[in-house]
Amino acid sequence: MDNNPISQVAIIGTGVIGASWAALFLAKGLDVVATDVAPHAEASLRRFVDDAWPALERLGLTSGASPLRLAFTDDLAEAANGAHLVQENGPERIDFKKELYGQLDELLPPDVIIASSSSGLTMSEIQSGCPFHPERCVIAHPFNPPHLIPLVEIVGGAKTAEETIRRASEFYTALGKRTVRLHKEVPGHVANRLQAALAREVYHLVDQGVVSVADVDTALSWGPGLRWGIMGQVLLNHLGGGQGGMEHFLQQFTGPMTAWWKVLGSPELTPELQQKLIAGVRAEVGSRSIEDLAAERDEVLLGLLELRNKTAENAAQSRQSDRVA
Repeated sequence: MDNNPISQVAIIGTGVIGASWAALFLAKGLDVVATDVAPHAEASLRRFVDDAWPALERLGLTSGASPLRLAFTDDLAEAANGAHLVQENGPERIDFKKELYGQLDELLPPDVIIASSSSGLTMSEIQSGCPFHPERCVIAHPFNPPHLIPLVEIVGGAKTAEETIRRASEFYTALGKRTVRLHKEVPGHVANRLQAALAREVYHLVDQGVVSVADVDTALSWGPGLRWGIMGQVLLNHLGGGQGGMEHFLQQFTGPMTAWWKVLGSPELTPELQQKLIAGVRAEVGSRSIEDLAAERDEVLLGLLELRNKTAENAAQSRQSDRVA
């Protein structure tokens, strides 16, 4: 495969995820050509980019970054022309994906990576629609919103080349993303499976009348959620073991933890439980709109990202000083 730098990206599908990707790529100084056949798609995309730009400026723009480097077309071939990477964000329907990837496989030179944002379909299924170069197809699943949340899950299919995995990982890492490599395909990848596991217990506790919707959200966001914004579960367990670290944690907590596992719930999302959840979240939200809640989330998220970036920079400088000394 050609190792030319990726400077032009084609965005296919400009809904919430595609528009957020476009904003990030533009902030990193790339040229973006987007395509979507939905009515008013271009206006919605440009509005999203304009709204996201102040946050991206706050996090730091790459030299040459500009919303003016965004082009839009309703023609797939035109969007693909000249692209070094395609970020696909189409509907989560395997028939749609396979047909689209067959078209892209014919349109694109063999060294152009086709990356899917799919959260549920496997790349092995998707790339079966590529008769010529399935090896350049990979899942690059972001966490919403991609222009702010750094996580990208990289998952290859049965026919994905290791070189594609490497190039994709290097590309997203260069944009400031935090990539994780999945060595096996599993439905929902990793981050969404973790969310689903947590949601199952949240809904169970509400269903059983243990706690209200508002209080379970408080328990998460003002308890473990604060720690999860800093470190992952296993590293936090290591800290929880004190000076003995992970070894002591497992000695101390294996018994109670596995006992809790045995009584975790498996709720059914019955109409009654759904109504309970809906009523509970309405009470929790009050008069705040979706826009209000998103702004609140993004403001706190930006503060956390700025703090984490500063901490990482200080740590890197400290390590450099230690090496020099």
